[in-house]
Amino acid sequence: MVKIAVFGDYESIKGYAAVGMNAIPCEDPSTAREQFKTLTSGDYGIIYVTEELAVLLAEEIANLDDKFLPAVIPIPGVKNNNGIGISRLKASVEKAVGSDIIFNK
Repeated sequence: MVKIAVFGDYESIKGYAAVGMNAIPCEDPSTAREQFKTLTSGDYGIIYVTEELAVLLAEEIANLDDKFLPAVIPIPGVKNNNGIGISRLKASVEKAVGSDIIFNK
C-alpha cells in the first residue's frame, strides 16, 4: 500500500490525519527543504504540499516531476495560497489530453 503524507503548516494539515494520511507539520520554512528531502527519500508514494511551501520548494518539486514516485501535489492551505495547485493540475490535464478542458470565466 502506498503511504501518503501531507506537508505544511499545522493549521492547514491537521485534519488530514483523521483520514489516514501522515500529517507532517512544518512551522519553520527554513527547515522545509531538509524535511522535504527526508519525505521524498522515504516510503511515501504521494506527498501533498501546501501551496505556501510549494513555492519555497519549487526547484525540489520540479526535480521530481519526471519521476513516477513520489507524486508531489500542491494543495491550498489556510494562508498564502497562490493558485499553484490548480495551475499544475491544469498543466497535467493539458499534457494528458492535449487540450485545455478547464475553462476559467
